[in-house]
Amino acid sequence: MAEENAVPEQAQFMIQKIYTKDISFETPNSPEVFREEWKPELDLQLANEYKQLDDKNHEITLVATVTAKLGDKTAFLVEVKQSGIFSLIGYSKEEMGPLVGSYCPSTLFPYVREVISDIVLKGGFPQLVLAPVNFDALYMNQIEQAKEAAAKETTH
Repeated sequence: MAEENAVPEQAQFMIQKIYTKDISFETPNSPEVFREEWKPELDLQLANEYKQLDDKNHEITLVATVTAKLGDKTAFLVEVKQSGIFSLIGYSKEEMGPLVGSYCPSTLFPYVREVISDIVLKGGFPQLVLAPVNFDALYMNQIEQAKEAAAKETTH
């Protein structure tokens, strides 16, 4: 009788904790690089790491690597791993993909941007403020690439 009246579990999204897991900052060509005109070429690389902690809690890590070059010299390289523990309850397997691959990283990105901006400034360089990132588009692109790779595997 109790089973008939059971209410399906309502989906819940909760942020339990946001923290910086790892920071690396290198200036391999200092102090010489400070004497050059500051017109860097910037390269931003983003990646996600995922770890299921238990049946409800998940650690999602956004890894951001920024390399600034002046010609062939690296001015600085900074890598930040910004993590969050998220409670994701009552979501289907299909709903989990976009949460883990897009929504949680977009939640972490402002923290990554702040950490990178602070460390670059403390490293003696002009402030670097990263532009917003469309994680939904990145996630969809990743899904499309995975489908294309799977299609190539089945045709060979």
